[in-house]
Order: sequence, then structure tokens, then C-alpha cells
Amino acid sequence: MPAQGLGVMPRLRYLIDRARRIDVGSVFERAREVRDQHGKAVPLVVVDMLWSAASKNVGFQDYVDYDFAMLTAAERATYMTHPVSNQLSQRYDAEPYRHIFHDKLEFNRVFDEYLRREWLEVTAGNAAELEEFTRKHGTIIAKTRMGQAGSGVKRYHAADVSDWAGFHSGLFERGEVVIEQVISQHDDLAAVCPGTVNTTRVTAFFDGQKTHILAVAQKFGRGEVSDQMSFGGFYTMLDPETGHARSAGYDSHGHVHVDHPDSGFRIADFQLPLFDEVVAFVDTVARVVPQIQYVGWDIVVGPDGPVLVEGNWGAGVYENKPSVSGIRTGNKPRYRAAIGF
Repeated sequence: MPAQGLGVMPRLRYLIDRARRIDVGSVFERAREVRDQHGKAVPLVVVDMLWSAASKNVGFQDYVDYDFAMLTAAERATYMTHPVSNQLSQRYDAEPYRHIFHDKLEFNRVFDEYLRREWLEVTAGNAAELEEFTRKHGTIIAKTRMGQAGSGVKRYHAADVSDWAGFHSGLFERGEVVIEQVISQHDDLAAVCPGTVNTTRVTAFFDGQKTHILAVAQKFGRGEVSDQMSFGGFYTMLDPETGHARSAGYDSHGHVHVDHPDSGFRIADFQLPLFDEVVAFVDTVARVVPQIQYVGWDIVVGPDGPVLVEGNWGAGVYENKPSVSGIRTGNKPRYRAAIGF
């Protein structure tokens, strides 16, 4: 097992960096959100947020998203937060290997057999290959090599292209050089939102022998190219033992979705299909680059099994929202049991 503790210096460096970049206006904006939802006085919320950030490693958005204003100190202590996740990433994801997860082209090369879809790289001289690929699949996904939270991801249709040389040069000039076949998703996912490929975020830790499932979140889109919140998406936490939804859906903008806004599917009724296969699949991909131990894996369950979308070495955090789920505890105990901090 890894050594105990995260160390003092990484935490100090993180706090110093946060202090340099603190946006007082955004702190008060978040405090007003808390006031509107929980009826707490803004000055008291601001003080509590700042104290929680400095002494408990709680991000300002964490405080809002996980309803800390309605939780006891003991309940708050069970929640995973972004500052702690950041420290785990810095400690357990070896820097020389992080580029594999930053660079989507490099990621596809390394994890090719687990992508379970066709893809190609746009290069200076392969316009004909791009045309053949796009015509074959009808619709393609184009990605820039670097990007996160859905940035740099676009969807193109062969029927809309009349100038293939211009299409190729445009992709190349914009850096949209990673071209992929659209993933086919399981009918149970399509029943919720057929217009977007709905990904499952599995946060996991590989200790060198065993892969530990720390948290599982199911994201749902709104018909756009991505299910990220910047595209109108939202998520619900799944039970990490069964894959069943724990509550209605929610996002970081105060929106709660009891039913999917487009399909009407009741989110709390969702069961991730082939859940045991997903767990086994994550264990397999976690061993490909064992030097990156702490990863947020984005998986799509296809008709025939799990498909790998990407891995995030800066895993981020997905947690229960008490005001929506009624669950007043988070996943931090699972992290601690697996990682030993």
C-alpha cells in the first residue's frame, strides 16, 4: 500500500497558489448562492467558506455543490474535495507519464485496443484518407490534442461537406487532428439521452496490485456533442457496488433534474448496464500505465461491453448532493481505505 499521508509541502503550495489567485467577487457570488438555497447569511457563509478552504481543504465550489451549509462537521469530513484530489494526483500520478493522458493523440495510441472504435490522425497529406473515413462513418468526432471538460470536441457530418480539401485543411489548421468514429451506446443509455454519448466517470486507484473503485458518476447529455456541464449536461452518483443511481441528477449551476428534460426518463431509476464488466474493464485499463495510479476513467457502455473514452490523471471530484439525494455523507472513506492518507 502507498505511504500514509499526503505531506505538508504539497498542501502548503496548493494553499499559497489559491491565495494568490483568489477571486473575492466569486467567493461572494457563491456565498449568495448558498444564502438563496439554505437561508444562511452571506457574511457567515463567506467566513465559513474561507475557514473551510484554509483548514479543511475544501474548494469554494465544493462548499456550494455538496451543500456544506447544511452539514455537520462530521458529515463534511466524509466528502472528497478538489484540493485533496489535486494533492492525490500530484503524489500518485508520476509526472513523466502524465503527457499520455494530456495528449488525446498519444492516449489513443497507447490505449488503442480499448477504444473499440476506429480513429485516425489528420496530417498534412491525408485528405483522401479523411474523406474515406468520414464517408464510411457518416458522422465523426473531431478533437484537439489538448482539451478538457469537452473543449475542443466537435461533431461533423459527411452530408454537410462539399469541399473535402477545405474540410481537411480547416481541421488541420484548427488543430482538430484526432478523428474518431462515433461510439454506439447501450440501449439503456440511449433511452435516457439518445443524442449524446453518455459517459460513466469511474474514479479509481491502482495500488500496484489491485484497482480500487472510489466513486462512480453517470453523466447525461442534452443532445450535444458532449455530456459535460458546459454543454448542458448533468450527473448523478451511482452506487459503487451495484451501479444503480443514488438520486436525481444535478450540476454545478444549481439545476436539479428529477427526470431527463428531453426524454422524461426518471434519473433515480437508472441502472448502469453491464456494471460488473465496467469494473473489470477499469481494472484492465488501469494496468496499462501503472505509473498513473489515480485516474478518472471515462467509460461508455456499448451494446457489447465497455468502451474507453479517455483517462483523466487530474481526476476531479464527483460527489453526493445532500439536498437532492438525502445522503449526507460522501466517498472520502473509500478513498482513505484504498489509498491510506
